[in-house]
Amino acid sequence: MLSVADNQFITQTNPGTPMGELFRRFWLPAILSTQLPQIDCAPVEVRLLGEQLVAFRDTKGKVGILEARCPHRHANLKWARNEECGLRCVYHGWKFDTDGKCLDQPAEPVNSRFKESVRAKSYATHEAGGLIWIFMGPEALRPDFPAFEWTLLPDDHFLATKRFQYCNFLQNLEGEIDTAHVNFLHHNLDTPGDPTVPQEILPPRFDGEGLMPPPFLARKQFDLAETDFGFVAMARSEFPNDELYWRMTPYFVPSFTIIPSRYEDSNTWTAIVPVDDQNCVGFTVTWHHARPLNEHEILAVTSGAGVHVLVDPDTFIPLANKTNDYLINRDLQETSSFTGIYGVRGEDLPVQEDQDGAICQRHEEHLGVTDRAIVGMRRMLIGLARDLQKGIEPPHAYRPKAYRARSVSIIAPSSVDPFDLYLEGQPERTNQFSVPF
Repeated sequence: MLSVADNQFITQTNPGTPMGELFRRFWLPAILSTQLPQIDCAPVEVRLLGEQLVAFRDTKGKVGILEARCPHRHANLKWARNEECGLRCVYHGWKFDTDGKCLDQPAEPVNSRFKESVRAKSYATHEAGGLIWIFMGPEALRPDFPAFEWTLLPDDHFLATKRFQYCNFLQNLEGEIDTAHVNFLHHNLDTPGDPTVPQEILPPRFDGEGLMPPPFLARKQFDLAETDFGFVAMARSEFPNDELYWRMTPYFVPSFTIIPSRYEDSNTWTAIVPVDDQNCVGFTVTWHHARPLNEHEILAVTSGAGVHVLVDPDTFIPLANKTNDYLINRDLQETSSFTGIYGVRGEDLPVQEDQDGAICQRHEEHLGVTDRAIVGMRRMLIGLARDLQKGIEPPHAYRPKAYRARSVSIIAPSSVDPFDLYLEGQPERTNQFSVPF
């Protein structure tokens, strides 16, 4: 468990907080590229790490993200006109480009140089992999963009979605690296089928999680191995004939994971970004490294049956949410679905958002051996944030090639070294292990 003080330390990410400063050392997804579908389209309001921002795509296609307050009289630039390579505030007409430079102050004298001394606060952006990314830290410390595999692929090789969650980022992140919950929360009582999931999207499988042994029967062992990007959480289950099933989940500092997929050769990446201390936004990307996504993979994304959830297209709030009890079906819960809630991500939402409310009271937890990855992640984040307070920059941010990684889900003889299994599943052998912890 965490102390009350440590729980506050790790969950607070607003400007000036230690954890907020740590997040600001990394490139973070801010919005989907589709939210700015064309040049000079309407600006989009964005809230990240407790800061109110506005994103826009200018006449040349460049994306800018500015502080939402106009520097003049603090009118919100979400109402601004996006025109001729800049945002023009509708209050007094001041205009700013994607770098925050003031281009025009129409009410000032013609020969005034006042605009040269005024800038809107702006952040560096990068568009890749269906996402618009932001770097909110000191410009002098801006690292190279991390080489996530799908950001280097053609557009038809991946699909990206976004969702809003009513909880602190840590509750969502802990769920992503918590392997033990899968056999329970996402279990189908009428294995292998689940009437809440369209069967045409599911490939052949042993049960509701692909290669997993029957839920409740197989006990797992859990290990962690530190890497250049964070760590790999390794869960293993015994199979007949002296074989082991390995489920290896990479965790990337500060809040990214790759979930082992039921599809043997595709991967799914998740990112959890704090909106503020009470809410977060999640991004999920499914990709295939060698070909366009097939119809099963596309339907798994668009149906909401898997880890991509169906959302309101304007607010990105899941359609099944706490205001409608996540559309729980108690009849299905009795007969076929462990939860009675549709979709894998749909099942995650209630247990994360209703976990003591927006911020879990971790000082009252009772952790077991299944929580090793969660404990390891908390220690890593707290340690890095405390190092940053001492002036020690997080090294992971400056290892962009290490972020090009995949998860691993495989059955192998028990004699095979799991580190070798993990490395064999990677696109490049750049993610070297250090010592297990």
